[in-house]
Amino acid sequence: QVQLVESGGGLVQTGGSLRISCEASGHTGDMYSMAWFRQVPGKEREFVAAVSGAGKIYFTDSLKGRFTISRETGEATVFLHMSSLGPEDTAVYYCATHCDALCPAPDCQYWGRGAQVTVSS
Repeated sequence: QVQLVESGGGLVQTGGSLRISCEASGHTGDMYSMAWFRQVPGKEREFVAAVSGAGKIYFTDSLKGRFTISRETGEATVFLHMSSLGPEDTAVYYCATHCDALCPAPDCQYWGRGAQVTVSS
């Protein structure tokens, strides 16, 4: 059993930056992947970024350059750094782990409850 808790969501103005985090606890095992997804009402859940247990990073093409993901070796916390934010980035951001697939459909064993990120002008 693994628990995931997202932190750092909130309100930010257009053009601003925000960092959100996800901390894993419980029986996580070793060298596990962690990933970020986001979803808005009426749309499919969208893959954002992921880091594998070996440290390899994956990004969706549309967000690469504005978003970065980081994870310190041996730590159970992963960060998503967001910059140049616009209203289109408003969504609930979900953390997930133990994923066997990221896209087109996610296949993850554990999910957090999500963190709301709202970008206003």
